[in-house]
Amino acid sequence: MLASLAAFAITSGARLLTGARALWLGCTAQPVQRLYFANHSSHGDFVLLWASLPAELRRSTRPVAGADYWLTGSVRRYLIQRVFNAVLVDRQRASPDSNPLQPMLDALDRGDSLILFPEGTRNLEAGLLPFKSGLYHLARTRPGVELIPVWIANLNRVMPKGRALPLPLLCTLSFGAPLAYLEEEGKAAFLERARNALLALAPEEI
Repeated sequence: MLASLAAFAITSGARLLTGARALWLGCTAQPVQRLYFANHSSHGDFVLLWASLPAELRRSTRPVAGADYWLTGSVRRYLIQRVFNAVLVDRQRASPDSNPLQPMLDALDRGDSLILFPEGTRNLEAGLLPFKSGLYHLARTRPGVELIPVWIANLNRVMPKGRALPLPLLCTLSFGAPLAYLEEEGKAAFLERARNALLALAPEEI
């Protein structure tokens, strides 16, 4: 009950503070298994994307987050595990034999959808950093999952680094067309195509 109330408060607050609008430009809000991949400029990115999904989709959609950040402190741990039901990944590679993608593969095998940021870290500059290889490996091993690019606009201006209170700017989330995995395509070509599909949704000034 407490986790449900916290989720309602967070999603309502996120939409209220940012005036977030979800623009389904290349797909519709259908209850199919998806991997949403988005640009990453703020710790609030996955919260806003998750909050922008209809409740039916949100129940089966899990953000991917770094365990090293979210498991430090009881409040963060409660939010990421109980409220957001996130898939936590070991970015530190504590064991050289561990596969950081395995928690995501397990979640996909259970039928969950995921929210992923293929830049791998927050990008405080314009444009996009080169994509990490995880998106490619997930697409290659689970080709039945739809890959949906999502451009999050203005959140880095609403919540700039070092500012305690948000600025009243409108945020938009543009959901693009599904990106198909092509068996004959190599990793570098796929990642560049995925990056270009995401950039195509960005405002013209990017």
